[in-house]
Amino acid sequence: MGERTQYAPGTFCWTDLATTDQDGAKAFYGSLFGWEAEDLPVGDGATYAMQRVDGKDVCAIAPQPPQQREAGVPPLWNSYVSVESADASADRATGLGATVHAAAFDVMEAGRMAVIQDPQGAYFMVWQPNQHFGAQLVNAPGALVWNELATPDLDASAKFYGELFGWTTSAFEGSDQPYRMIQNQGAVNGGMRPPNPQEPPNWLVYFGSDDLDASLAKIDELGGRKLAGPIDIGVGRIGIAQDPQGAVFALWHGRLED
Repeated sequence: MGERTQYAPGTFCWTDLATTDQDGAKAFYGSLFGWEAEDLPVGDGATYAMQRVDGKDVCAIAPQPPQQREAGVPPLWNSYVSVESADASADRATGLGATVHAAAFDVMEAGRMAVIQDPQGAYFMVWQPNQHFGAQLVNAPGALVWNELATPDLDASAKFYGELFGWTTSAFEGSDQPYRMIQNQGAVNGGMRPPNPQEPPNWLVYFGSDDLDASLAKIDELGGRKLAGPIDIGVGRIGIAQDPQGAVFALWHGRLED
């Protein structure tokens, strides 16, 4: 079980769900993972629903921004990377060929962030911490355990993120398809793979499960949908699912790092 009080720059530090039905999503994930929710007001009657395991922040569930809904963007889980400066990271990403969809802005006293689309099309956020540094618990059942990029060009993505965050990548041996492990400052920090048929470029978030088969069965019972799995990948077992509102996420059962 990995408790955290800070994240090194370049490390995935947080995830939140942008959904069309905040209450429905809270009920679904609360039943699936046992998350405890606290609704934090963020103005105009909206709330940012912090999700906790054993009293520790693991992620959040938020209403989908109107501009995403109007554009027909489905509900999705967002991946955040900790940085020293959101402004500098956004500027550097632009210079590397990315598109900044939301320039750096303050999130009240929590921190400062920017929304970026990489040159291959996947969205991610950079997070400059202030009062909120990210997840207090990772690598545990019900908590974030992995971030995985589906990209049509592994070499180009490795180069982009390497130049942006200083990441290095190496081939994962034994995989049926090309797969690259990401390292940040010597620590494992996710993976990269080619997309599945009809899958757009995206960052997929994985949550820990202490019983993958039971979790996948419960997803169906709760109105979600199993998309793949259980799949044995040697070092563990995974499953991919979709919540009732349409957001895709993944599950991991296996050894968890501290």
